[in-house]
Amino acid sequence: MKLVIAVVQDDDAIDLVDVLTEANYRVTKLATTGGFLKAGNTTLMIGVEKERVDEVIKIIEEVCKTRKQVVTSPSPVAGSTGVYVPYPIEVQVGGATVFVIDVDRFEKI
Repeated sequence: MKLVIAVVQDDDAIDLVDVLTEANYRVTKLATTGGFLKAGNTTLMIGVEKERVDEVIKIIEEVCKTRKQVVTSPSPVAGSTGVYVPYPIEVQVGGATVFVIDVDRFEKI
């Protein structure tokens, strides 16, 4: 048994959960916050048999495409002096960060 942990952008999470559940995977969804853009993202935990890990990762790759988005520049580090003027920057968003972890024991109660 493996635990697949996927951190995805909120915009992709709903579609990904739908596709995974249609493929008969059980998914636990956690609301989380990213560091760089300080934007909401979603962490999904998927328990899966070792033989099906590649299938889950393929689904994640198909749903969570990277794309460019214009955002306001992050605010400067606390303690800096002067006037801060935000400006738009183009960043790459989407995709997923995936961790696969061995599960020593699994029980459904």
